[in-house]
Amino acid sequence: MQYMTSFERITRIEGLLEAIELGLELKFGASSLEVMDEISQIYDIEQLRAIKEGIKTATSIDELRQIYQSSTTENPPEN
Repeated sequence: MQYMTSFERITRIEGLLEAIELGLELKFGASSLEVMDEISQIYDIEQLRAIKEGIKTATSIDELRQIYQSSTTENPPEN
C-alpha cells in the first residue's frame, strides 16, 4: 500500500464519512443518521469502505451495524 500522510488519511476518512452519511439518509431516511455517532468513531479506512459498500445491500440499520460491530475500532490517527 502506498504511504499516506496524516492529512491524506484524515481527508479520506472525512470523505468516506460524508459518503456514508449521504447513503444512509438516501436509503433509510434522516432518522438513520443517529448511527453516524457510532460510525464516526471508526478510523479504519477499509472498514469505512466496507460500511459504505454495505449500504447498497443492507435492508436495515441493524444489518449494516453487523459490518462494523464484529471488529474492533482502531485508535484515532495521531497528528
